[in-house]
Amino acid sequence: MKKTLRKKKPISAEQIAQMADRGEDVTRYFTGGKMMNPIQRVNVDFTAEMLEELDQEAAGLNISRQAVIKTLVRPAARLAPVAAERKANNSGLLPRGKILDSDKDSFLGGTI
Repeated sequence: MKKTLRKKKPISAEQIAQMADRGEDVTRYFTGGKMMNPIQRVNVDFTAEMLEELDQEAAGLNISRQAVIKTLVRPAARLAPVAAERKANNSGLLPRGKILDSDKDSFLGGTI
């Protein structure tokens, strides 16, 4: 019977660091590729209507549903500190006297 090759589970950065601390050669983990951030999987519940909307958007952009979700979540996560500051000030408005200058300030990662 023919043996099938199993893909090896990717090694974590912590394991590579431990190997390097022991003096082992770890160069094979850094050549011919790029280092990737660890991925943490999450489960999210969506209504059937929301899934249809996501699927339509994904089809229109010719990308996966997961890519659509990631594209929408990242800017929202960057806005979270702005929303928290506004909530702390008990206002949905910019601080008094502050004018948003689109060249200097940004809702997506800059300061307001």
